[in-house]
Amino acid sequence: MQSLLGVDVGGTFTDFLLWQDGVLHLFKRPSTPDDPSRGVLLGLDEMGCRPEAVVHGSTIATNALIERKGAPTALVTTKGFADVLVIGRQTRPKLYDLEPWRPPPLVPDGWRLEANERLDASGRVLQPLDPEEAEAVARRAAELGARSLAVCFLFSFLDPRHEAMVAEAARRLGLFVSASHEVLPEHREYERTVVTVVNAYVSPVMSSYLSRLEEGLRERGVSRLSVLSSSGGAMSPRAAGRLAVRTVLSGPAGGVVGALWAAAQSGIDRILTLDMGGTSADVALCPGRLPERDEMLVGDLPVRGSAVDVVSVGAGGGSIARLDEGGALRVGPESAGADPGPACYGRSLLPTVTDAHLVLGRILPERFLGGRMALYPSRSLRALASIAPSFGGDVVRAAAAVLRVANASMERALRVVSVERGHDPRDFTLVAFGGAGPLHACELAEALRVRRVLVPRYPGVLSALGMAVARPAKELRMAVMLALPPDDQEAWDGAARSLQGRLRELEEQGRRELLEEGFSLEGLERQVLLDLRYLGQSYELALLAEEPHPRHFLPRFHALHRERYAHADPSRTVEVVNLRLRLLLPGKEVSLPPLPEGGPDPSPALLGRRPVWFGRRREALVYARDALRAGNRIVGPALVVQDDSTTAVPPGWQGTVDGSGNLLLEPARA
Repeated sequence: MQSLLGVDVGGTFTDFLLWQDGVLHLFKRPSTPDDPSRGVLLGLDEMGCRPEAVVHGSTIATNALIERKGAPTALVTTKGFADVLVIGRQTRPKLYDLEPWRPPPLVPDGWRLEANERLDASGRVLQPLDPEEAEAVARRAAELGARSLAVCFLFSFLDPRHEAMVAEAARRLGLFVSASHEVLPEHREYERTVVTVVNAYVSPVMSSYLSRLEEGLRERGVSRLSVLSSSGGAMSPRAAGRLAVRTVLSGPAGGVVGALWAAAQSGIDRILTLDMGGTSADVALCPGRLPERDEMLVGDLPVRGSAVDVVSVGAGGGSIARLDEGGALRVGPESAGADPGPACYGRSLLPTVTDAHLVLGRILPERFLGGRMALYPSRSLRALASIAPSFGGDVVRAAAAVLRVANASMERALRVVSVERGHDPRDFTLVAFGGAGPLHACELAEALRVRRVLVPRYPGVLSALGMAVARPAKELRMAVMLALPPDDQEAWDGAARSLQGRLRELEEQGRRELLEEGFSLEGLERQVLLDLRYLGQSYELALLAEEPHPRHFLPRFHALHRERYAHADPSRTVEVVNLRLRLLLPGKEVSLPPLPEGGPDPSPALLGRRPVWFGRRREALVYARDALRAGNRIVGPALVVQDDSTTAVPPGWQGTVDGSGNLLLEPARA
């Protein structure tokens, strides 16, 4: 393959990174919220490129879920369990709220149907499902007007035959079907029901979107489309349309994959990531690998499934600044998005973080998007004047306050993924990217006492780069519920044989699905993960198991438990709750040409000087990023401008460009 395009559709901009014959080409354009595929196709036309393959990060499923714009969905479940979605876990996110409010369930009353069937906890059939009832309940869902049907029976992960009967009947009627044994074959009824319903709700929307996009790409000569999953692996459009719930963190996952790749070019593996785009900021901590979690909260819904562990806050370039009822300044989570966008775009007078940077001189209007998009600083001044009375009428003070509030939100998020989880931020390098991330990075690093900031060579399109380098992957899982008594070699040997047999089943299924989706199996790797807990506990720890025999993985589980919770008990019985198999294919070997050496003097890249606000007005040097060479040293105050982003180097900071093109910033006193 000679050409590959990574595309990241954000709330404000759509980013493109084309790797063609060893050369990278970048492009950004405003997103088209009414139909994101239109923005992708317009970008291809504007770039004039016809890549052989496209890897796409999508927020379609996320937006459909948060905005409640999914397909009309019905649910079929075991008799007596129709209200599982409403009852939930009976948790109260706001314990002292006197008037608590919960959004209505995705499946309304009357659309949650019951079938007279039942399995016990061992998978034994207590009440067989009548085939006629399976047909009748599917017809009832269609008569209600459902376009999609979720099927989730009690203990169906142990025996899916009843679910399969209803699913087949519904598919014959033309309904999209999401069956829990295909989506999440695990215990925990509420979480399994939620993820099955969410998948039913968003998959028709995602499938329709991908069909339009694939058709447009085919017309432009693109032969292959892949979609990034929440876990950071590429999946086929067929799999993404069928299991759209696995794409709800697609965009943020691409950023973390790209950040790890960029840091590795500089020999750095322990990183904090800051991905600040137009709508939100996503942060993660990577201790030398992709951070993972098995449940994410999307809106108010717990969505189980493998995902890159990212914390998001509503602090982006388009986040709107306002004064609340008490006169306090708030920034976000509401965003001006791509349309109308920040006031400086010329279509609104909404004061945003981008407008604050423009007023403070940190963004050069003539260099924004390489000069392809006009900005109107006078509109930024007018917009921020609306909140300036609280700052003595001083628009500059108001703009500086907007940045401080946005930084406070991102600092809290960075503390959540580091300090609150037992990590010292000083042991990590902050990788800042997204269009706005490098403008805030040094101030955030200072607040967290992080000693080094890395700004990648192409920070504004790093998520698209992450998608381009992502490896195709497929994850399959199975509930096993095996008890492992301490020092019982016979039981351990039996468990090992059982796990090996189930692994063979999962691998055969995964290989078959990859071939059906058009992937080659050459270079296939496998990772085995076990979800383990002490018998009687409610939640598990995930462990990578090279050899699925208890004598190999149990000592590592006890050590992990002690690391996480400060105690362990090897004398207790351990339970293997779930078995997971991840099949990985080789990704594209994307490489950047090394920067030529230029020595410490960066003056050939100097564009000029301008006043910039860093606590007060200071004269800052302005450098062109594409003219910097390896070894160049930059001393703050300075701005480093490029088509896709701007980096702010405050007073007291200095930076060096390394051979890979990354800009490494450190406090001058360090």
